[in-house]
Amino acid sequence: MTGPDKQEKQVSTNHAKRVKKPLWRRLFKWGLILGAVGTVSAVIVVVSAIVYYGRDLPDYRQLANYEPAVVTRVHAGDGSLLTEFSKKPRLFVPINVVPQQLINAFLSAEDKNYYNHSGLDYMGMVRANLRNVMNLARGRTLQGGSTITQQVARNFLLTLEQRLDRKVKEMILTLRIERAFTKDEILELYLNEINFGNRSYGIAAASLNYFNKALNELTVAEMAFLAALPKAPNNYHPVRNKGRAVGRRNWVLSRMRALDHIDDETYRVAVAEDLVMRRRTGRAEFKAEYFSEEVRRRVGRIYGTKALYEGGLSVRTSLEPRLQAIAERSLRQGLVEYDRRHDYRGPITRMKIDEVWQKRLEALKKPLGIPRWKLAAVHEVRTDGAIIGLRDGSYGFVPFETVTWARRSPKITDIGEVIALGDVIAVEYIATIPTITLAGFWDAAGEEVGPVPQYGLRQIPAVEGANVVMDPHTGRVLAMVGGYDYKTSQYNRATQAERQPGSAYKPFVYATALDRGFTPSDLILDAAFVIDQGEGLGKYKPKNSSNKFYGPRTLRFGIEKSKNLMTVRLAQELGMRSILDYASKFGLESNMDATLAASLGAGEVTLLKLSAAYGMLVNGGKEITPSLIDRIQDRRGKTIFKHDKRICRPCEQTREIDPSNPLETALKEPDLPDERLQLIDPHTAYQLVSMMEGVVRNGTGRSINSLNKPLAGKTGTTNDQRDAWFMGFSADLVVGVYTGFDRPRSLGRYEEGSSVAAPIFKSFMRDALRGEPGIPFRKPAGIRLVRINADTGQPAQYGDKNVILEAYKPGTEPRTGLFAVLDGSQPAGKSKSTIRKGTGGIY
Repeated sequence: MTGPDKQEKQVSTNHAKRVKKPLWRRLFKWGLILGAVGTVSAVIVVVSAIVYYGRDLPDYRQLANYEPAVVTRVHAGDGSLLTEFSKKPRLFVPINVVPQQLINAFLSAEDKNYYNHSGLDYMGMVRANLRNVMNLARGRTLQGGSTITQQVARNFLLTLEQRLDRKVKEMILTLRIERAFTKDEILELYLNEINFGNRSYGIAAASLNYFNKALNELTVAEMAFLAALPKAPNNYHPVRNKGRAVGRRNWVLSRMRALDHIDDETYRVAVAEDLVMRRRTGRAEFKAEYFSEEVRRRVGRIYGTKALYEGGLSVRTSLEPRLQAIAERSLRQGLVEYDRRHDYRGPITRMKIDEVWQKRLEALKKPLGIPRWKLAAVHEVRTDGAIIGLRDGSYGFVPFETVTWARRSPKITDIGEVIALGDVIAVEYIATIPTITLAGFWDAAGEEVGPVPQYGLRQIPAVEGANVVMDPHTGRVLAMVGGYDYKTSQYNRATQAERQPGSAYKPFVYATALDRGFTPSDLILDAAFVIDQGEGLGKYKPKNSSNKFYGPRTLRFGIEKSKNLMTVRLAQELGMRSILDYASKFGLESNMDATLAASLGAGEVTLLKLSAAYGMLVNGGKEITPSLIDRIQDRRGKTIFKHDKRICRPCEQTREIDPSNPLETALKEPDLPDERLQLIDPHTAYQLVSMMEGVVRNGTGRSINSLNKPLAGKTGTTNDQRDAWFMGFSADLVVGVYTGFDRPRSLGRYEEGSSVAAPIFKSFMRDALRGEPGIPFRKPAGIRLVRINADTGQPAQYGDKNVILEAYKPGTEPRTGLFAVLDGSQPAGKSKSTIRKGTGGIY
C-alpha cells in the first residue's frame, strides 16, 4: 500500500474511534468542567462576601475583656445591705460553679450539638429552614436556628434586626469567636448576659428572682423552666402565663430525656412538680432612703452614671443602723409632737357609710407619710369617743381623750367638734389601752360587734426637719434623716436645704473672741443697741428674744442664754470680716455677708456643714470633712476610694508574735499618725465646749439636762420663728437637728429651737447613750479651772451663791479688783470701759 493510501486509512480509523466515544463520557467531562467553574465561582462569591461583610465587623476579641453590667451594692458600716443600683440587675457567675444539669437543660433547649459543632450547626440550619417553609405555608411565625455561639455574637456585637446582611455578619463573627474562645468561655458569656425577664439578667439573678434559690439549690424542673425562658421571657411568666410556662418547661424536660440527660423517673417527677414562683427574700436589707440617695449622688459625681449603675461597685458607708433607726424615730416623733400643738387640720377625705363602705375604703389610695398608721372611716360618734371601721373590715374605737390635742384653745369638750360620721382619718393602735365593748353597735350583717381595740387620732405633720449624727473625730456620718418621710418628699433637708442657722452660729463669734484674748468671764453689756447701716439702709436695731436687758454679763451668760445684743456688741468689737474669716476655717464662709446681722446667723448653711463645724469644736479644733462613704471597691475587689487616707506603716510590716502571749500581740493596735489640721487653739475649743455645756445645764437647752450625761450644744431660732435648730454633742457624737417648713413661714408664737429641735436631740441622745457611761469632755493640757462668781465673772468669794468652775488659758485667770465691760460705745478695738467692782452699774 502506497504512502498516501496508508495515511488516509489511518485518518479514517482515528475518526471512527472519535465517533464511537460514548455520550456519558462527554457529559461527565463537561460536568467536571462546569462543576469546577461553579466551585471556583462559589468560592469567589463566599470569599468576596466574607471580605465585604467582614470589613467593618466589631472586634470579637473585646469579648475576652467582657465586663457585664453588674449591680452596685451599698452597705452600712456593719455590712448590712442598704440598697442596690443597676439598670440590669445581674450577678456574674463563672461557668465552673454552674451545675452540669443546668447546663444540660440549656443545651437541650437551645443547642444540643453545642460541643460538637464549630459554631454553625449546618444540619440544624437546614431543619430550621424546612420548618420555616412549613410555617410560611401555614401563616405561622418564623423560627430561628441559631446556635449558642451565634446568639453570643448577636447579643454582644450586633443588633437584633432581621436582615440578610446581619445574618451573614453573625455567621462570620460566630466562626471567629469559635476560633478565639473555648466552648466553656462562650457558654459563660451566654449564661451571664441573656435576659430572663422579671428584671433578671444572667442565670444567677434569674434563679434568685424566680425561685429565691442559689443555682445549686434548683430542682431539675426549675432548671428546665429557666432554660425555657430565653426564647420569650414575657410569654412564659410563671404567674401571668402559667399554662404556657409549664408547657414550655415540660418540652425542655422531654428534650433532656430524649438526649439522656435525665432518666424516665426523673422526668416523671419533674413534670409532676408544680411551677411556683417565690419572691426574693432573706436579704438583710436596712432602709435608709435619704442616706442612700445622698450616697448615690456622691458616687455618681465621682465616677459617673455608667460606673454607678453598671460597674459592680461595692460601697461601704459610714452608716450605723442602730443610730439611724433612733434618728428616724426621734425626728418623726418630734415633728408629730410639734404638729399636735398646732391643731387638727381635718379629715383626709369623706365617704358615705353604707353596706359597701369597706370596698370604698379599700379603694382609697393610702396617703404618703402614714406607713405605720391605718386608714379608718368614722361609723358613729358618741360622747365618749368614735367607732371606726378599718380597711380589713374590722372595727375599732377612738376614745375622747386621744383627740383632745386637736384644738388647744378653746379646749375640746365634745369629740363631735373634731370628727364626724363619714370622716376618713389616720389612726394608730394604742397597745396600752385595753379593748372595749361597743354596746348597741351592729355590723353590716346585723351582728353585734364584740370587744374592739382602741386607736388614737393621728395627723401627717406639715412641718419638716432633718437630723445628722456624726463622729466628730473623723467626720463619718453615722446617721442622716432628710425629712419626715422619703416617699412623701425626696428633698434632703440635711444636705440640700440652705437655711439661716440663727443663734446656732453664735459659737463661732465667741470662738473668735476667745482666740483674740477674751475669756469666758469677760463682761459684755446687754442693753439696747442701735447702729446706722448707711445711707438709705435705715438703722439696725436687734433685740433679745425676751425683749429684756440684763446689763453687764459674762460671755458664758451670753451664749448660755443666747443674748443677741451681747453677741452683736462682741461682733462689732471683733469686726465681722475677721469673724467670717475665722468661720471659714470651719467651712461656714459661703452665703454670708460681712454685716452684724450675720453674727446672729443671718447667712445660710446646710445642716451637714454646720454639724461638721460643731464637730471641729468638740474634737479640740481639728479639721474634719463630713463623709458618708468609707471605701469603694471595683468589681474585682480593688479599693479605688478611701475616706481615711492615712497609711498604716506598721500594718505593712510582719509582726513578731510573742509565743508566751500570742493573743495580746494579735490584738495590739498599731499607732496611726493624726494628720488632721489644727484649726484653732485646743484651749479655745475646750473653753467654748465648756460654755456650751452650760447651755444644757443652765441655758436655753436645760430641758436636756435631765439625761444626766455630759452634753453640750446650742439652740438656734431665726426671725419670726421660721427655722428652729439644736446643734449638740457628747464627747464622741455630734447631733444636728433642723426643723422648719419647706415654704418658709413662722413655726408659731413661742416656738423656737428649745421647744421644737431640742426635744428631738434629747430623744435621740436618750436612746443612743442608754446604758453607756457618761464620758466627760476631754480637757487639753494647760487649761486652768478657777472657781468664779458666774454673775460677776470675778473670782469666787466666801458667801457667793452662783459659783462655777470656769476654764482659762494659762495666764488669763481673773483677778479680784478692776474689770472691764464691753459696751460698744467706742470705735472697734477701744470699747472696753474700766469699772470698779460695786460702782452701781456705771457702764
